[in-house]
Amino acid sequence: MLKTIAIGNLGKDCSVNNVNGKKVINFSVAHTEKYKDSQGENVEKTTWVDCSWWTESTKIVEYLKKGSQIYVEGFPSVKTFTRNDGSTGVAFSLRVLNVQLLGGSKSGQQESSGNTEQQPAAANTGVEDDLPF
Repeated sequence: MLKTIAIGNLGKDCSVNNVNGKKVINFSVAHTEKYKDSQGENVEKTTWVDCSWWTESTKIVEYLKKGSQIYVEGFPSVKTFTRNDGSTGVAFSLRVLNVQLLGGSKSGQQESSGNTEQQPAAANTGVEDDLPF
């Protein structure tokens, strides 16, 4: 089994779709790495992860808004595609198993998830009673 963890900010509000009678929450997580290259220049590299979370409960949707910081873990998938200019691109995606709201947004505003402690609010797949909202 191969499992991947990503921590980052949502690039836009999530969407909920029905596929063959099942609910899927789709969202994209961005992680930006900042470092200096071999010439000493500052470099900023953003990696996007497309996420699909198949779940019966969609209560978390109201909290999955653009800029929200989250932790996700799931099974990874990498696909190649051809861009309009003929070059090859790579898309990295996760079939999500677990999501945790980390309580912050990229703009620095504190998100409220009903949890007054500094602990991340967890949302486990398929277990509605554990949701903090």
